[in-house]
Amino acid sequence: MNRKDLLKRFLPGLLPLFVFIAADEIWGTTIGLIVAVIFGIGQLIFILIKEKRLDKFTLLDTGLIVLLGGISIAFDNDIFFKLKPGLIGAVLCVILGISVFTPANIMFAMSKRYMGDMEFNKTQEKQMKQSLLVMFFIFTLHTALVFYSAFYMSKEAWAFISGGLFYILFGVYALFEFVKVKIKNNKLKSEEWVPLVDEKGMVIGKAPRSVVHKDKSLLHPVVHLHVLNNQGNIYLQKRPMFKDTQPGKWDTAVGGHVALNETIEQALLRETKEEIGISPTNANTFAQYVWNSDVESELVFSFVTIYNEQLFPDVNEVDEGKFWTVLEINQNLGKNIFTPNFEHEFEMLQKTVLKNITKLKSQKK
Repeated sequence: MNRKDLLKRFLPGLLPLFVFIAADEIWGTTIGLIVAVIFGIGQLIFILIKEKRLDKFTLLDTGLIVLLGGISIAFDNDIFFKLKPGLIGAVLCVILGISVFTPANIMFAMSKRYMGDMEFNKTQEKQMKQSLLVMFFIFTLHTALVFYSAFYMSKEAWAFISGGLFYILFGVYALFEFVKVKIKNNKLKSEEWVPLVDEKGMVIGKAPRSVVHKDKSLLHPVVHLHVLNNQGNIYLQKRPMFKDTQPGKWDTAVGGHVALNETIEQALLRETKEEIGISPTNANTFAQYVWNSDVESELVFSFVTIYNEQLFPDVNEVDEGKFWTVLEINQNLGKNIFTPNFEHEFEMLQKTVLKNITKLKSQKK
């Protein structure tokens, strides 16, 4: 449940209290109690008709107004009633505290109940937990002030703290979040965006490159190109140390993201030209699979081509590049020299492409 949904469900439950505060100022506690109860019952009926649900928080709030308001009138002491918003706040603090500081996320369970079968990815769960943490501190501060004002401050001060201050605190928080999201969105606009796909390669959305590198649930397409020569040697590039993933390791000759609104073939030609300075005309698909790393999930479209002329690697993208023999690669597998992704594809290469090249070379002899 996001902040907007959470506030939408929580704030209506406080309305009977605010109605009582206003009515009490005009007509006194007894009339204020009657008006607040009538308002609370009307609100329950309205929500029941409009949303087909019983708003338990409004029911709790109205019930507490009746209980504590009745005690206040019976004992001619409004301290009992003044404690009501503090008691509600304390209950919410406990619920939020359990949700934030223990594995039993009550608020998360409630949100899943309200939203049916909607699934949350890890990033959304983390964002929700951060929001609940902020709300926990807001509720704790507000609840402490309510209890303090009930015992040590004037009725007017208590009324402001119980009512208006609550909205002010949430207003400041909402404004802060709005500005933060605005700044983040402006930053993302200048980023490279990539398509999001299903496991069959169908485009289902889009996201900034920095986001997909932090969320394993966002599957995005990439292209790989293996460059072989007539001897069956494989050209590899050494990843620069400034790379976020697998720095300093030897990797496939060409590898890169498919850009938004770009076909797989277009991405292959662009990445190959950028990284090793050639435009392959005889690249063939040999594998398509999902690769899950520690930071991201990729739908890999892997190609292979034969090339015997000079290559021109981009010094800004590649530390160095050279042809490796199959024997050299096999001798160094599992020694943290190659990227895990390359070692995975090399196994597939040996079973298909390299096996056929070896067969052809033996036939020529």
